[in-house]
Amino acid sequence: MTQLFDSPDTNTAKPYMALARTYRSQNFADLIGQQALVQTLTNAINSDKIHHAYVLTGIRGVGKTSTARILAKALNCENGPSVKWDDDDQQCAAIAAGRHVDVLEFDAASHTGVDDVRSLFEGVGYQPVQGKYKIYIIDEVHMLSRQAFNALLKTLEEPPTHVKFIFATTEVNKIPVTVLSRCQRFDLKRVGTEDLTTHFKNICEKEKITISSTALGLIARASDGSVRDGLSLLDQAIALAGGQEITDALVSEMLGQANSSRIFELLEKLLTGNAAGVLADLQDLYHNGHDPVLMAQEMLRALHLLTRFKIVPDLINSTDLTEAERILGAPLADKMPLEGLGRAYQMLLTGLEEAKRATRPLEAIEMALVRIAYLAPVPAIQTLLAQMGEHEPVKVEAAPIAVTEPIANAPWDDEPPKTTRPHL
Repeated sequence: MTQLFDSPDTNTAKPYMALARTYRSQNFADLIGQQALVQTLTNAINSDKIHHAYVLTGIRGVGKTSTARILAKALNCENGPSVKWDDDDQQCAAIAAGRHVDVLEFDAASHTGVDDVRSLFEGVGYQPVQGKYKIYIIDEVHMLSRQAFNALLKTLEEPPTHVKFIFATTEVNKIPVTVLSRCQRFDLKRVGTEDLTTHFKNICEKEKITISSTALGLIARASDGSVRDGLSLLDQAIALAGGQEITDALVSEMLGQANSSRIFELLEKLLTGNAAGVLADLQDLYHNGHDPVLMAQEMLRALHLLTRFKIVPDLINSTDLTEAERILGAPLADKMPLEGLGRAYQMLLTGLEEAKRATRPLEAIEMALVRIAYLAPVPAIQTLLAQMGEHEPVKVEAAPIAVTEPIANAPWDDEPPKTTRPHL
């Protein structure tokens, strides 16, 4: 008999899990770039001064939900409350798997009504079954309706001693002040580029992935402080490389960005007034598939970096810089006046806003770059005034006013002249 389907025993391939899920923080030591938060919660747990409600706020992907689960593990672990627990702790394993009966996660984005909140808090008065505390984790809490917040308020004001609340949100300003005043608030910071680069490098080493340091820096900067966004980009780069080395050119192409060296070459032509060269380079990048809006954003970032080079010369020793930024950016900054960089940044920023509203963004970016190229060689007004002050003012003598004598025997000496009007 022919076997039509593989039995479970023959299919041993493990399904792929995204890096953001595989390397999700499981304890306080895994949290990246949140030292102040970790220190505060550690001190509170060690001194047994645990608040009944916490609000975790920050941008997406910085670890709000992960921190909520870690805090739940710290409160309900076998030897807890404690900031450390064994790897085989059954309580923590159940929380990580989402099957702990006393740790209830609630998505406020899909359950916004007052009835949802009332049904969630029906068991508040009952003692915990499995752990030491009954913990309610409400994600995106700002999505709750006003009536739902009112239903939550009474329970939050006088909760039982065995109940803890942990709220996570990206828009803390939408939470009523009456709720916020009853919680301890923690603002999770954007993760720095250096921390992200180190984290991604460690993951690549564990996954046996070859990636250049420049490519890591590009992914870290593109993630904009979000660990989850960066891991998603790294996942995409791994798939695009197909088992080969992940290079900076591959990542730049994936992100739709121009190569750093091309950006600095474009800026040098722009700041020296070579408008024709700027348009030629822009057209070449555009026909190679680069988005003009993203190119303008990269140029703004490069101009900002050049300005920082002018103000902080020691920046060249920073480990956050790529090789192209160090080799091409620093010499270019030395050649350009500070006021010219600031003026170019402001004009390009205006051009970028115009391009976002334009039906043809490339044309708007081109016109903005032409304006900058023609004004770039012109010194700043302060420089022109200073140069004028170095020279003595030129004395200009007024021409003598001619005095004419009255005309003798003019026909209007005796009587005023007569005026005639044309016949209409």
